[in-house]
Amino acid sequence: MKKNELKLVTWSSIYFFCLLCSYFILRPLRDEMGIVNGAINMQWLFTGTFVAMLLVVPVFALLIAKNSIRSVLLFSYSFFVANILLFYALFEIFGSTRIVAISFFIWLSVFNLFVVSLFWSFMADIFSSKSSKRFFGIIASGGSLGALTGPVIAKYLSAQFSISILLLFAAVFLLMALFCILSILALSPKKNHFNRAAQHSSIVIIDLFEGVKMITKSYYLLGIVGFVVLYTSISTVLYFEQAHIVEKTLTGTSARIGYFSNIDFTVNAIAIVGQFFFTSKIVKMVGLSIVMASIPFIMGLGLIFLGLNPSLSIISVLMIIHRSGNFVLLRPGKEILFTVTSFDEKYKAKNFIDTAIYRGGDALVGWMFAGLVAIGWGLGAIAFLAIPIAFLWSYIGFTLGKHQKQKENVLILNDKTYENNV
Repeated sequence: MKKNELKLVTWSSIYFFCLLCSYFILRPLRDEMGIVNGAINMQWLFTGTFVAMLLVVPVFALLIAKNSIRSVLLFSYSFFVANILLFYALFEIFGSTRIVAISFFIWLSVFNLFVVSLFWSFMADIFSSKSSKRFFGIIASGGSLGALTGPVIAKYLSAQFSISILLLFAAVFLLMALFCILSILALSPKKNHFNRAAQHSSIVIIDLFEGVKMITKSYYLLGIVGFVVLYTSISTVLYFEQAHIVEKTLTGTSARIGYFSNIDFTVNAIAIVGQFFFTSKIVKMVGLSIVMASIPFIMGLGLIFLGLNPSLSIISVLMIIHRSGNFVLLRPGKEILFTVTSFDEKYKAKNFIDTAIYRGGDALVGWMFAGLVAIGWGLGAIAFLAIPIAFLWSYIGFTLGKHQKQKENVLILNDKTYENNV
């Protein structure tokens, strides 16, 4: 590894550490706010998140179109720090009222997808396809270490102080992430690329949804959309099953935050070891196709057990496998898919997929879940219904891995210096 590469990877890892530590300090609080609003009403929270995403996407497209990537990054993170401080004031003044709980749940769901999508778009722009396969596992492990640290901080602070203190700690880590961004921009050989405004001409409304147009014209991007929709379908089924089971099994805010923090800690402990030691090796050994198909296939098998016994022990094991598998294999794999796309596809189409498409799938499946519960379906029957979705998800992941390899080969043939760039 070259000296400049080492510095870029180090700062990128610290950046992801701070970002996910900030989020995972707040995530158990978000999950508790969902329970405060009632598990039976969870679909409304997911729908609110989807609507919020639809409002955010065109605003973000406008920012990308009229400003440099440097400006977009700095503004976005500063804005979210201000949001966290605002919620701190609301929790201090009003406490965990229903309106504050709903607002915080929706906001954090938007915050998570937006900043993580922006992070990986930035990384896919910093590193080439070849270097991404070498370094993304290491960078992701930095995030997992942050995601491991966050729940520990959350569990300790929530037991010792009021829950609003979590927001102050989260704001500090997000400010540290902002400093990392400045360091990466200073080190990158693409300074002019990140300091240049993408577009100076006037913007019309249709341009704000340019990412949507790109998706409709690309079978590759449509495949990624399908993969994300099926991923979020299974995620939502598992999340709703967990919410219903936790609500029935555990009583009290402290017990539920403790449960959610323990799940987060276990997931991220597995993820950091897997990402640091195994992600890159597994991708090189078995190929991206197998990587993208593996976790969905395992989920298909796991849903059989959940269908037979929808208990807290079974759902907790499935949540751990699903989420740690996403961190170790699926997320780095999905980001590798975007290393062979254009600049606009990385920032516009990718952001739309990672935000609006993701949360749209959440909202749709959430209402389907609620509808099935309303007509008398049990948690086990709904789990059985999700099994074929998991196997279709596996097939699409396998196909996408094949297509990424083909596109990578074309890039190498068209530009012999492509893989020599960081």
